[in-house]
Amino acid sequence: MAAVVVVHGIGKQYKSAGLLHGCVAAALCGGVEHAGHQPPEADDIAMAFYGNLFRQEGRRGDSGPDGAELSTVEQDLVVQWWRAAARIDPENVQHPDDTADARAPVPVTVKAALRALSMSRFATKMTERALYGSLRQVQEYLYGDKREPVLERVCGLITPATRVVVGHSLGSVVAYEALCRLTGHGVRALVTLGSPLGVPLVFERLVPAPRKSICVWPGAGVRWTNLYDRHDVVALQEELAGLFGGVGHTVTDVPLTGDAPQVMDRAVDNGWRAHDLLHYLTARSTGAAIHEGLTG
Repeated sequence: MAAVVVVHGIGKQYKSAGLLHGCVAAALCGGVEHAGHQPPEADDIAMAFYGNLFRQEGRRGDSGPDGAELSTVEQDLVVQWWRAAARIDPENVQHPDDTADARAPVPVTVKAALRALSMSRFATKMTERALYGSLRQVQEYLYGDKREPVLERVCGLITPATRVVVGHSLGSVVAYEALCRLTGHGVRALVTLGSPLGVPLVFERLVPAPRKSICVWPGAGVRWTNLYDRHDVVALQEELAGLFGGVGHTVTDVPLTGDAPQVMDRAVDNGWRAHDLLHYLTARSTGAAIHEGLTG
């Protein structure tokens, strides 16, 4: 019966709920303290863990990175990440237009993109293999067979006592869809961190689907704060305001008006680990949003 449910992002297939809970709860409480408020008890924070659903038993789950093994969606996304990383982190990432690899056949282009991203502030020296695995998880959730088991697990942790749901990275997509699915929940605040929700390849696959380029609001009475680091290439579309606004669980044809709810977008600085969940959680803006959701 947790008051706060945290939904992790990509790359946690070798972790567990217990392993993540300790550091996540400490970081979340630190962020609330940094915002000048009394933090919740660690027992009031639940870790919605689904990473093991992406673990491939008996063989390496990230056996790439061979560009030929990537779907068209994954290929498009990794090149978009490369361009974004080069634009916002030019000291460390060469722009694809400045290298012949960007005009090479697909496997070479994808490998070049993964290599470039591994040197960015977003990846902080993540291996190309780890980046490949992250792409595959996005693909399997949005276009494969992982959405239902992931949502079932997360929805099961959101109870009438839950006031705040925090979603990081792919977990922000899961958190959003879970709140849209759960009618009558008591959640007051959705806090998304380093979210790809506004990226067209993701946005167009959301459930409920967008109508006239607008997706439904995740429940009446929900206050939504979206935090991003400008060096976080997962949040290619940094600001989500204007993309969501249909109140309730039915997509309407009514355009956004001044009375419609708006996502509150806030920029933070995560340093050299731009996409790191713990860095997002310790930010004052994150702590303030979580505290507001807890206290109403």
